[in-house]
Amino acid sequence: MPLVTFDYQDFIQLLGHTIPKETLIERLPMIGGDFSHMNGDEINIEFFPNRPDLTSVEGIARASRAFFGFHTGLQTYETAISDVTLTVDASVKKIRPFVTTAFVKNVTMTDELITSLMGLQEKLHVGLGRNRKKVAIGVHNAEPVKPPFVYKAVDPDSVSFVPLAKDEPMTLREILKKHEKGVDYAHLLDSFDKYPLIVDSNNNVLSFPPIINGSLTEVTPCTKEIFIDVTGTDRKAINYALNIVTSALAERGGTIYQTTVLDEGKKIISPDFTPIHKKLSLASVNRILGTMFTEKDIITYLEKMGHNAIDIGDGTLVVDIAAWRSDILHEVDLVEDVAVGYGFDQFETDLPKSLTFGGRLPGQIFFEGLRLLMIGLGFNEVTTFVISNKDDEFQRMGLEKRAMVEIENPIGAEYSGLRMSLLPSLLKLLRENRHHPLPQQIFEVGIVVDESAKNRCHLAGLKIDAKANFTECKSLVETVLRECGDKPVIKEKTHAAFIEGRCATVLKKEKEIGVFGELHPKTIQAFHLEHPVIAFELVADHLK
Repeated sequence: MPLVTFDYQDFIQLLGHTIPKETLIERLPMIGGDFSHMNGDEINIEFFPNRPDLTSVEGIARASRAFFGFHTGLQTYETAISDVTLTVDASVKKIRPFVTTAFVKNVTMTDELITSLMGLQEKLHVGLGRNRKKVAIGVHNAEPVKPPFVYKAVDPDSVSFVPLAKDEPMTLREILKKHEKGVDYAHLLDSFDKYPLIVDSNNNVLSFPPIINGSLTEVTPCTKEIFIDVTGTDRKAINYALNIVTSALAERGGTIYQTTVLDEGKKIISPDFTPIHKKLSLASVNRILGTMFTEKDIITYLEKMGHNAIDIGDGTLVVDIAAWRSDILHEVDLVEDVAVGYGFDQFETDLPKSLTFGGRLPGQIFFEGLRLLMIGLGFNEVTTFVISNKDDEFQRMGLEKRAMVEIENPIGAEYSGLRMSLLPSLLKLLRENRHHPLPQQIFEVGIVVDESAKNRCHLAGLKIDAKANFTECKSLVETVLRECGDKPVIKEKTHAAFIEGRCATVLKKEKEIGVFGELHPKTIQAFHLEHPVIAFELVADHLK
């Protein structure tokens, strides 16, 4: 969880009210956090990562103002319109397509604000921004540059500028190789031959997103006017990030000016603090929380969480949600806010009446029956990783490589995607246990992920033994099918992983639901095994 460190006196000044330090430490975590430690006036609290708006002392002060009852309801900030524009060039659309901006004046850059702003920026980069891949924020001293601005992609050797923390100009390519931030985030631009850049009307570089800002626009204690750019791959995420940063500056007395982004003929005005409207059912709240709240009660608790709400009748409320609350995605998130506003410490506690009050879902009962059946047939159950790779899934099985669900940032080539079959995982397990005596019989009832990224439950079994043969495998499969009450059709099949003429498919209503037979010697050798192997794999979802 992100750790937020702030000074108690600075917090009280932002809050505009006095709360005893002991009360603050006791009650503030009830918003959604965990008190870490305190050193004099320095308070450290870990807030849950679903609340990026609470990752600065300014956001905490705003939330506390409502939670402690000093100023409940939706916080509003006045905005003015500026003539600052930024044009998005088509060259950047395939690299980092989205950008939003804001202009803030009358800012007093105190030490507390500089520290808070830097911490907020980094925490948003890590959480909401997914280590800058999804969102990257640039905060600039606006005085040395002149709008209009342009967001474009350029050749990495064609532009040079002095980045933050350096004294000499560097090209974009040099920054990725030599600058500390460039080395850390170069992987975000690995697949592109052009890099994004934000420049002013005089071609001065403000930012090389998502890597580093230019030293020309470095924010100092003398800065009075701030220009903010947020770039990324998700428009909603960059808007939330901009709203969080600009509202934090507004809490410090800054005046927010809206800017215009010109993108493919569209004019986008930002920041946009228009509240988001969602409906909330009284019945849903009381059913989920086990309460008997009235509409008036719920409105009170929502206002303590910084929302406005009105009763439109029929047990339905319309809730106005602040534009910086990125965590409110569904009605149940509002139900959670009702619970927080009411106070988790106010709910009555009750011990479980039984230690076995849970039960299996109907589908799981069937899968448990499959497990017991396989154990009864002499097989040992195993559980293997859902994560696999294309070599194991296709190449070692003698199949042509095709699309599979891949992991964007895998820890290694061996764990780069989600498996589409159980057999490769079971064969790898046999490989790891090949020094043990034969025969070995293993099975798994587990999840695979198909090409449409949907989970499917499969049943697969392997037997490695010098006398293993197709007849034995067919007998096993027929036993499983019979116990499931199915009478599918078994037909000969050609499959690259199996020996020709010793492989069959299982058809149910003319749809293939499984395959079985003797594995081909090439498949066996590909997994470093030395004895005959029979194998089967069935779509367990279709056996019900």
